[in-house]
Amino acid sequence: MGGSVISGLDPDQLRAVTAPAGPVCILAGAGTGKTRAVTHRIAHRVLSAEISARHVLAVTFTARAAAEMRARLAVLGVPGVQARTFHAAALRQVRYFAPRILDGRAMPQLLESKARLVTLAAGRAGVRADRIVARDLAGEIEWAKSSLVEPGEYPVAAVKATREPPLAPEKVAAVFAEYERLKRSQGVIDFEDMLRAAVWGIEEHADVAEEIRSQYRHFVVDEYQDVNPLQQRLLDAWLGGRDDLTVVGDASQTIYSFTGATSSYLIDFARRFRGATVVRLTRDYRSTPQVVGLANAVISAARGAEARLRLELVGQRAPGPEPELRIFADEPDEAAAVARRCVELIRAGTPAREIAVLFRTNAQSEAYEAAFTDAHVPYVVQGAERFFERTEIRQAMIALRAATRSTPSGTPLRAAVVDALAATGWTPDSPPPGGAARERWEALAALVQLAVDFAAVPEIQPIGEGGAVQRDATLAGFNDELARRAAQQHAPALEGVTLASLHSAKGLEWDAVFLVGLADGTLPTSYARTPEALEEERRLLYVGVTRARHWLWLSYGQSRSPGGRPRRPCRFMPRFEKPASAATSLEKPSQKPDRRRVPIASCRVCGATLLAGADRKLGRCPGCPSDLDEDLYDRLVDWRARVAGGQKVPAYVVLTDATLVALAERRPSRAEQLLEIAGIGPRKQRLYGASVMALIGGATVDEVTAQKNF
Repeated sequence: MGGSVISGLDPDQLRAVTAPAGPVCILAGAGTGKTRAVTHRIAHRVLSAEISARHVLAVTFTARAAAEMRARLAVLGVPGVQARTFHAAALRQVRYFAPRILDGRAMPQLLESKARLVTLAAGRAGVRADRIVARDLAGEIEWAKSSLVEPGEYPVAAVKATREPPLAPEKVAAVFAEYERLKRSQGVIDFEDMLRAAVWGIEEHADVAEEIRSQYRHFVVDEYQDVNPLQQRLLDAWLGGRDDLTVVGDASQTIYSFTGATSSYLIDFARRFRGATVVRLTRDYRSTPQVVGLANAVISAARGAEARLRLELVGQRAPGPEPELRIFADEPDEAAAVARRCVELIRAGTPAREIAVLFRTNAQSEAYEAAFTDAHVPYVVQGAERFFERTEIRQAMIALRAATRSTPSGTPLRAAVVDALAATGWTPDSPPPGGAARERWEALAALVQLAVDFAAVPEIQPIGEGGAVQRDATLAGFNDELARRAAQQHAPALEGVTLASLHSAKGLEWDAVFLVGLADGTLPTSYARTPEALEEERRLLYVGVTRARHWLWLSYGQSRSPGGRPRRPCRFMPRFEKPASAATSLEKPSQKPDRRRVPIASCRVCGATLLAGADRKLGRCPGCPSDLDEDLYDRLVDWRARVAGGQKVPAYVVLTDATLVALAERRPSRAEQLLEIAGIGPRKQRLYGASVMALIGGATVDEVTAQKNF
C-alpha cells in the first residue's frame, strides 16, 4: 500500500510526501495539489509504520476542509487520523479536561454569537450601538482577542495595526472591558476564550500537557498563512518544544489580516526551525496556462514580506482561451453584459453551478441579482444574505411603503427614496468607515441607485408574456418594483451561477469565473491606505484569478452609474497583450457593442494601471520615483530642437516631452527596445533610432547631428 500512496505524484509532491520526520514547510500555490500532498504524506508515514494514525492531529480552518481530509485518508487506507478545525480540536480538549482545569465546575456555555452581549456591553459603556455597530464592535473584539490584545491595550494596538474601528479606540476598549465583565458574570465564554482555555490547560496543568502531548505527537496545519497569534500559541502548547510539524500554506493567498491572521509564522518557519525541509509546489493542475500566466503577472509586482515566498506557477492543463478584459460605461451595463454572457455559456454547455461572479464587497451583489433575474439566469449567493433578505433592506422597504402616505405628489423619485431612508438613519453623503456599517450604507446606496435607474427608463419589458408597459415612476410604483424583484429572487436557485465576494470564494474553484467591479476605489478598496493593506488587495485579486479553471473574464464600469464620475481601472491589472474578442453572439448586428477595448499599460514602478497618455509614455505614475538621467535628457532636448528646426516642424512632432523623459529614465540598451516606449513606432525608430541610441551611448549632440542621421 505504501507504494501506491507515492505513485502518481509529481517530483515536488513526492519530495513533500517522503520528507523526513521533523519540521516540513510545503509552500503550495493555488491548484498545485496541496491536499493531495499532505494527505499522502500522512498516509505514507502511517503505512510505512513510521507513525501511528492515532498520534496525528491535522488542523484545518474549515469543517469542510477537515471532512475532505478525513475522507481522503480513509480512501488511502488510513482511518483514525484526527482532522479538525482549531476550534473543534480546542473544544474537544477543553470539554474532556474541564473537571481538572475548572476545579470540578461544568464547562461554561459557549456563545454562538457575540452580538447580544456586545450590545449590552455598549450600553453599559455609554455607547449607542445598533445592530450594525454592534457587529463591527464584535469584529474588533474578535481581532483583539485573536491577537492576544487585552482591553486596556486595545487603543495603542489598534493604532499600531492601522485598524479602522467603528468608534474611537478608547470607546471600543471600554465596550471590550464591559463585554469581558458581562461574560464572567453570566458564566459564558466565546470561541476565543475556548482557545485560551485550551492553552491555559496545557501551560498551567502539567498532567493535562503530558496527556495531550502523549496523544498527539505529529502535527499538520493547513492554510498556515491564516494562523493568528492565539492559534499559534495553542499550536506551540500542543508541540511542547517538539518539531514534528508539517505546515502547508501560500503567502500570496494571505487575505484575512483584518481578522488577525498573519503570514509571519509561515514566512519565519525556516528561521524558527533550523534545518526544516522546505518544498515548493508550483505545478498548477487547476487552471489553463492562460489563467496561470495572468495570475503570475498579477502577483509578480507584489512587494512586502509575503512577496519573499512568492511562487511562479506552471500550468499543467491544456491551453485554453485568453482571459478577457471588458470595459463598460457603468456598472449596470457591466452587470447586464455578464448576465448575457452567462446565458451564452450555459447554452454552450457550461453548467450554471460551474460559473461564478466574484466581487470585492457583498453590496455589489444586488446589481447582479437583478441582472440575472431579468435574464432568467438562476443564481445562488455564497457567503452572504440575498440582497432583499438583508435586515437593512427589509427595514428600508417598510420605510418606503410607509412614506407613500406622506410624500407629496410630484416629488422626484430619488428625493422621495432618500427622505424615506432617513427614517432608518441613512444619509447619502456620510458613508461610515469600512466594516459592517459601510456594508449597510453601500446596500442602501444601491437601493437609491435602483430608484434612479427605475425613474430613468420610461417603460419596462416584464418577464413572461406581454409587451412593454409604462413605468409608474412614483414611490408607490417603485415599491411595486421592489416587491416584484424580491418575489422573483426568492425562487429556488440551487442549480445556479454563484455570486460571491472574493473573500468567501477562497478555497473554491469553477470552470468559468467573472471578476467584476475591478475599479480603483473598489479593488483596491478606498480604505486600503497603507502599503500593507494595498498588497493584501493585490493578493485578493490573485486569489480571484486562481479560482478559474478554464475561462476568465475581468471587467469594470467606468462609472458607478450612468453619467457618473469616471474611475480608473484596478491598478493591479497587468498589460493585456491580446485584444479582447468581438461582440458576443447575443448582441444584435445593429446594436452598438456595450464595451470598449482599451490596451492596458502598467506602471513599471508600482504596477498601477496607466490611462493618461503622458503616464503611459513615461511608463510610470507621476508620483512614482524617477531615475532620470538629467544629462541625457538635456542632450535629447537639444538634439530634438535641432532636428525640429531642420525639418521646420514643432519639437513635439519629432518626439514628445514625455517620450524624452521615458528615454532618459529607461535608457534602452538595444534599438529594438525603443519600440517598447510609447510614442516611438517603427517609423520614428527608422528616422531617429540611430541618433537616440548614440545619445544614450554617451555621444554629444554635435557628434550625432554631424552624421546627419536624424
